[in-house]
Order: sequence, then structure tokens, then C-alpha cells
Amino acid sequence: MDITTWYRSGKYFLYKDKHRIFYQEKASDKPKLLLLHGFPTASWDWNKIWEDLAKKFHLIAPDFMGFGFSDKPKSYTYTVHDQADMVEALLRLKNIDSLHVLAHDFGDTVMQELLARSIESSSAIHYRSICLLNGGIIPESHQPRPIQKALIGPFGLLITPFLSKKKLKKNFHEIFGKETPPSDEEIDEFYTLISFNRGKYVFHKLIRYMTERKMFRDRWVGALQNCPIPISMINGNQDPVSGKHLADEVRKLMPVIKMVDLPTIGHYPQTEAPEKVLSHFFEFQTNHFSDQA
Repeated sequence: MDITTWYRSGKYFLYKDKHRIFYQEKASDKPKLLLLHGFPTASWDWNKIWEDLAKKFHLIAPDFMGFGFSDKPKSYTYTVHDQADMVEALLRLKNIDSLHVLAHDFGDTVMQELLARSIESSSAIHYRSICLLNGGIIPESHQPRPIQKALIGPFGLLITPFLSKKKLKKNFHEIFGKETPPSDEEIDEFYTLISFNRGKYVFHKLIRYMTERKMFRDRWVGALQNCPIPISMINGNQDPVSGKHLADEVRKLMPVIKMVDLPTIGHYPQTEAPEKVLSHFFEFQTNHFSDQA
């Protein structure tokens, strides 16, 4: 499926009665799997593993508010808590109250908030398992790129007009593995996602999640440390943002998480090594839910 077909075959729902949230769904009677994407892209990130996942799961994958094909209002207050509210609203709409989760990057952080709510019983949703891909789940181990630091700084708004496809290509080549760089077609697709509805002009607001990670560090790190359900993390070790250095800290602080290292892969394992991600994810599921194999 190409990105145009992905867009045309997707659906929208209204969040807070006025904001259009794009999502993809592959419905079936199989166990439910929620897929949460990262910054700065969208649910399209899952396209390389979508059809294989659909053989074993009912899939649902939203574009977060301000991302991808969802609405990107300039005056909106973008927060991790609000993105979690949006996810819960979508799940209520679809009558989904029991599910597995596969998340990446920013999606990891949203999942941390959702998990915290589940642990404190403020959510009616039952999460059966969680699998995380590269993401700053321990804020002191997160190493943001210069462009991220610039966007979150006082002049972030002034930088957004200069976020060109050329800049995106340079930045993505730095965070992908040396042996698995993004193709020109993939860069085109990523840029389509961030430029849709003038999305790059809200980047300086979207990236404030990095500050929130520090503000809510104890809540979100604690949720993973006390996770009562099966949880794993598949980590591309060559990622300069949240690679091997983060995986090492996860092993120390969160022994409950089963770590899987991909030594030659960077920040986007599902794009760079889709077969490996599928293999490890299915193995994780089989080990804990043999009836779903």
C-alpha cells in the first residue's frame, strides 16, 4: 500500500467535537492491537509491518493531534495527557476495552501515561501487553538532536519555516543505522506527513513533550518500573537519540522490561528492519499468549 492509498483508505473521528483525527484500522475478530507512532511522523510508520500484523491482530493506529493527516491547529495546547485522552476517546468509540500495544518514540511516552492511568485504576481500558520501540522513556538518558533542542528553545517558532525536505533528509540519515539509511522515497513520504496541513508550523509546540517527560518523570518511569503486564522493548542500538545508551539504562532501572537489541539498526526499527521487529514481536506474544500464535 502506498501513502496515498493509506490516506484514502483511512478514517476520521471528531475529538472534542471539532478536531478531525485520522486513523487506520484493520478490523477482525482477532485480539486488538493499538499502534502508537513517534515524532515527527504518523501512523504510516507502521506500513511495512501492517499486513503481517493484521494476520494475527485487529489493528488500530491513529495519527496524534498535530501529526500526519490529523488536524494541526496552531492555537492548540499540545500535551502528552491530551494525546492520551484522544487515544482513549478513539478506543471508547470503537468499543475496545482490552488490547495489546506496540509503540514507538513519542508513542512510548503516551503509552507511559496510559499505563499510569491503568495502574491507578483511573482508566477502564485493560492493556494486555506492551511492546516499545526506540523512545525516550527515561528522560535523563534521552539525547535530543540539535534540531530538537532548537525547536524547543525560545526561537523555535522562527525555525519552523526552514524545516525543508533537505533538512529532514539530513536529520533522518543521522538517526537511522549506517547500513539501513532511509530511501529517497521514504524521505518523500515522511515529508508528506509533516507538511500536510502545514504541520511543520506547529513543531515547536508538539516537541514540548520533551519538557513534559522531565516534569512527569517519576509518574512515567514509575509506571514502567511497576508494569503489571508483559512488556518488552525492541531497541535499535545505533540510534543516537535513544539507542544503546538508553537500552543499558532500561536494563538497570526497569528489569521488568525484556530488552531486545538490534545492533546495526537506528531510531526507526519498524522501517529499517521490519522483519526483525515482526519476529521479535511475535516471539514476545507467543511466549505470553500462546493461544494467539
